[in-house]
Amino acid sequence: MRLIGLDPGLRLTGWGVIDVEGNRLRHVAHGVVRVAAERSLAERLAELFDAIAAVVAAQKPGEAAVEETFVNINPGSTLKLGQARGVVLLAPARAGLPVFEYAANLVKKSVTGAGHADKRQIAMMVGRLLPGVEASADAADALAVAICHAHHRATRRALAKRVEAAL
Repeated sequence: MRLIGLDPGLRLTGWGVIDVEGNRLRHVAHGVVRVAAERSLAERLAELFDAIAAVVAAQKPGEAAVEETFVNINPGSTLKLGQARGVVLLAPARAGLPVFEYAANLVKKSVTGAGHADKRQIAMMVGRLLPGVEASADAADALAVAICHAHHRATRRALAKRVEAAL
């Protein structure tokens, strides 16, 4: 199964694609969508949508996972980030993919074992779980979201099999 992880941002949105076979993870691709800050909010959101839709079309994942937004001190920034996140959720959904969401602390804990790991720790663990991968902070975060989804997806499938067997 091919999975795409997305780390939304209005200026920089990381994306990472992995293939999952059983408990094996294989890196496929990663990158960062950079949106021009000098454009209007509507133009930036349209540019972000088009770029994520193009990545989804090119990489052909079967499922998408998106990191949830944390609330920060500035409500205006939080609102804009929420709008960017909405666009990032919409692009794979419009392509017909199931989209899953994960809290930032759950992503960090799933990849590093600590819910408050910093970006450096996340990038290091992504490099260990996907040998040879060196990604920028935003792309490493997106790969971490994909890895988190792979782990939780496997757990959900195993539980579903147990429930089915019990019935």
